[in-house]
Amino acid sequence: MSSSSSSSSSSSLFNHVGSSLLFQVHGNVYPTGYYNVTMYIGQPARPYFLDLDTGSDLTWLQCDAPCVRCVEAPHPLYRPSNDLVPCEDPICASLHAPGHHNCEDPAQCDYELEYADGGSSLGVLVKDAFAFNYTNGQRLNPRLALGCGYNQVPGASYHPLDGILGLGKGKSSIVSQLHSQKLIRNVVGHCLSGGGGGFLFFGDDLYDSSRVVWTSMSSDYTKYYSPGVAELFFGGETTGLKNLPVVFDSGSSYTYLNRVTYQTLTSIMKKELSAKSLKEAPEDETLPLCWKGRRPFKNVHDVKKCFKTLALSFTDGKTRTLFELNPEAYLIISNKGNVCLGILNGAEVGLQDLNVIGAISMQDRLVIFDNEKQMIGWMPTNCDQIPKSKAMNT
Repeated sequence: MSSSSSSSSSSSLFNHVGSSLLFQVHGNVYPTGYYNVTMYIGQPARPYFLDLDTGSDLTWLQCDAPCVRCVEAPHPLYRPSNDLVPCEDPICASLHAPGHHNCEDPAQCDYELEYADGGSSLGVLVKDAFAFNYTNGQRLNPRLALGCGYNQVPGASYHPLDGILGLGKGKSSIVSQLHSQKLIRNVVGHCLSGGGGGFLFFGDDLYDSSRVVWTSMSSDYTKYYSPGVAELFFGGETTGLKNLPVVFDSGSSYTYLNRVTYQTLTSIMKKELSAKSLKEAPEDETLPLCWKGRRPFKNVHDVKKCFKTLALSFTDGKTRTLFELNPEAYLIISNKGNVCLGILNGAEVGLQDLNVIGAISMQDRLVIFDNEKQMIGWMPTNCDQIPKSKAMNT
């Protein structure tokens, strides 16, 4: 992380650059269950579909090393370069817990990643060329470290993709690596459209910072993009639930609350809805809690008047910022025409006390993680309108 003193002196290094990288995003929360981008990796560069994940750092591909256990994927397995990352490389050290960085073979870096949904990837770190275009049309082919995953266990929310694009704060993240090579500013943002698709960017010149609501990244939850602890509001009234540790995670389709918060919120909602013309639909197993109307719903707009706006309130020094969740940010319409709650009980997937803002609740707004200023920002945006640029990575 650059401190404010060094970031002002290093800013001149970026002036020659077309500064940002822009990527088209595909996918949706429901029914697909994930958002992904295409990356061109290797020599010659080949396309790979990667899961967009701000909740983890390392980017990895299913890899023919040979592969011990790989799952079905859209493209042939990645054939690794023979450019191994050595064990003493700081990127390798960042993937292991302090005190657990043992080098069985000093010439290579083994990794093992486990995800909240029970999935995992085991492999070795290599460096290879990535083919990118700056928004000004200039091409770049940096060599970046990535995981060659030769043993994958699919998790509960298995996505049939070639690998994961880790966009977290750690040294191994693609954004951190591009920044350490002085190719972009250490800023990542995305705009996920409720109708599917959207865009992802690295760098800081694609938005007007003055129109964004900003709050500081927490120094207590350094592993994730976290604005710290929040208070939960329902329909403008406090629920009395406070000090909720919150993280943003685009790799999670749905939003998760800890057990007490989830139970309190769902009982408030059930009470509110008992007076409405909605009935619980336990036979619809799309999500744990669904309701049916007198006739099937076509979209959330049909039913949003029955639901109130939720909000998470963050206190940053003396400033209070609100992250509002209107009904579109926490409901889906299932293929049976029922309305289902896209907020789930995090205790059931092992999240303990953590509350996760997933992709559903970030739809139709620009969400920005500025690692240079240590700020998280958001603003309502039409994510179907991709910023104008001379070149995009599609």
